[in-house]
Amino acid sequence: MHYFLGLDNGGTVTKAALFTSTGKEVCNESVETEMLTPHVGFSERDMDAMWDANCHLIHRLITKHKIDPTDIKGVSVCGHGKGLYLWGKDDKPARNGIISTDNRAWALVEQWKEAGVEGKVLHLSAQHILPSQPVALLAWLKTHEPETYQNILWVFECKDYIRFRLTGKPMAEITDYSGANFLNLFTRTYDRKLLELFGIPEVESALPPLCTATQICGTITEESAKATGLIAGTPVAGGMFDIDACAVAVNVINEDHVCMIAGTWSINEYIRKTPVTDGAVLMNSLFCLPEYYLVEECSPTSAGNFEWLIRTWFPELVQSTAKEGDSIYRIMNQWVESIPPGEFCPIFLPFLMASNVHPNAKGSFVGASNYHTRNHFVRSVYEGIAFSHRYHLEKLLATRNQPVAGIRLAGGVAKSKVWTQMFADVMQLPIEVADVNEAGALGCAMAAAVATGEYRDLPAAAAAMCALQPPVLPNPENLPIYQQKYALYRKVIDGLSSVWNDMQVLIEAGL
Repeated sequence: MHYFLGLDNGGTVTKAALFTSTGKEVCNESVETEMLTPHVGFSERDMDAMWDANCHLIHRLITKHKIDPTDIKGVSVCGHGKGLYLWGKDDKPARNGIISTDNRAWALVEQWKEAGVEGKVLHLSAQHILPSQPVALLAWLKTHEPETYQNILWVFECKDYIRFRLTGKPMAEITDYSGANFLNLFTRTYDRKLLELFGIPEVESALPPLCTATQICGTITEESAKATGLIAGTPVAGGMFDIDACAVAVNVINEDHVCMIAGTWSINEYIRKTPVTDGAVLMNSLFCLPEYYLVEECSPTSAGNFEWLIRTWFPELVQSTAKEGDSIYRIMNQWVESIPPGEFCPIFLPFLMASNVHPNAKGSFVGASNYHTRNHFVRSVYEGIAFSHRYHLEKLLATRNQPVAGIRLAGGVAKSKVWTQMFADVMQLPIEVADVNEAGALGCAMAAAVATGEYRDLPAAAAAMCALQPPVLPNPENLPIYQQKYALYRKVIDGLSSVWNDMQVLIEAGL
């Protein structure tokens, strides 16, 4: 028996899972990732602690489940896109890593829009500019942390940093870097014109050589073998942007389906052979299948908001359920099911980390009364997150030339039956979920399987390693209910649009 190891470094949780060549998940381990918030709008993590967490996780996976490491034939890594992980000229992290939920550079992005820079960028990268993209963060560091900026040796994305620590070789996997406004999407190469538009031409020499998802980008070093328990010399594949990994894990390898990933970010995407170039969608990037582009609508407005809710509102319940061997998520699902869809719950805007409607919008409950219980508020969060996904979905569907057959769902929401049904009802489309615990890690395992010659390409790996559960169909009785609720959600967003900048002034005055 031989296995493929997938590592998934998400925004809130780091996961490791081992798969057979048929996609069977042999075992998995996970650990919560500490998020540092030194200021409002800042999201960071300690890069050394992040590396140590990956090492401990792999070591625990091998020892706890009694895995012979010689049976692990390949390793691959995925991780959150955007954000910034810098390696310094002094051969250590240049500063804390910056996570994709960071919003410190929002004012720069607004300035670029007003100055017409974004329009010029769009012609090269087919992307709008996000405050959490590395180009915006690098420009911010150039002004606010010039010593850090001068010390940059390598500019990494999340998973490329981990692969660098595993192999000692700096490489830039193309799905991630093409989603970072570094690449000209038409030439598929770095473009100095983009760096000049962002005012950061100095980082050109710090961009690692490009590689592909299924390319072997090095092997496990002696040092990382000691730290992880892996065998030195084990091949390490390029890996993928986590949204690509989840897409192939749910067998989105043609244009029929939309993939939704409901994790820290609300990811909504489909693939096509030409990018959407009129600015109607937030992003295009290069997909892990070379003939396709990934068309994406996204924002950090998904299940990360729910994680905040249970961590902030119910810490005692989290502790007590853990002691009893129960699951906080099972209890939350029960609470949501206790409130019928037709009952009014406060409108929740899932903008705790950032927004898809205004750069300064904040998380909000609107319409609360003394009638509402904690069950209502939990259901509000479930509904608000679903509505945010629909907001993105509508933009995607407007760019398609053919109807969508359905949605393939991944992320934490996919593990909840009540939430998956809510997504089907809100989107008014069938929902399919892969029969796997860790979709991102499975996508990584597919890349490792192709890189090591187990399969000829990713479609062949997906055909052999992906198993889908029966589709969840929309409940016709709930469609008009959610139509009304979604319309109210949109009205609340419009009604609050004039207050966000004034609120931001007060927030910044208090820093």
